[in-house]
Amino acid sequence: MTSGEEILRMEGITKEYQMGDEVSVVLKGIDLSVNRGEFLAVLGPSGSGKSTLMNIIGCLDVPTDGKYWLHGNLIADEDQTSLAHIRSAEIGFIFQSFYLLQRQDAWHNVELPLIYANMPERKRKERVEEMLIKVGLEDKMFHMPNQLSGGQQQRVAIARAIATNPTILLADEPTGALDQKTGAQVMDLFHSLNDEGRTIIMITHDSKIAAHAGRIVRILDGNISEGAIEDA
Repeated sequence: MTSGEEILRMEGITKEYQMGDEVSVVLKGIDLSVNRGEFLAVLGPSGSGKSTLMNIIGCLDVPTDGKYWLHGNLIADEDQTSLAHIRSAEIGFIFQSFYLLQRQDAWHNVELPLIYANMPERKRKERVEEMLIKVGLEDKMFHMPNQLSGGQQQRVAIARAIATNPTILLADEPTGALDQKTGAQVMDLFHSLNDEGRTIIMITHDSKIAAHAGRIVRILDGNISEGAIEDA
């Protein structure tokens, strides 16, 4: 779903890395806009530049050139404190490898970003419970990660990502470590979140996973284009 309000815009984004005497150009003048409520897939093979683009969208890296606005604010003008706030409050990260704290149960993994956000304890408890119920883990709240399946761990990671009610969910190969059936269940959850109005940007190499999105951009050799997937 989309509401038409633009929340993210990139113009002429390039990214270069110095590799000894050589310069590697990973992104080559990317133009991209995303509206509130979109479910966007960025589809590309390994080495296409999609992970670099994700890192720039997530304010984990900065472009060599070009401009990036989030909510109309030019990211290049933000200081490190502001960028840290954007990463914690505006963007919910979901990774292929889950990145759960192995010595903490599901509850405390989801609670962590709320502690960083200085949410009062009573409200934190209500929010954690609400998020774990939303992802279907009401009976696994106090299970450790090694007591959960891969799909359940990814659901904990999704609950953690949405706990602070971020503007954008940024998912990097969210089904890459899952079998086909479990991956389909996670995509059903993404559809449910998108139906609630959440904006999702999903990075993937899998055309069948990308086909779940409402809009697809392809990235290849640092360039992006839009169009239907012929081989989905």
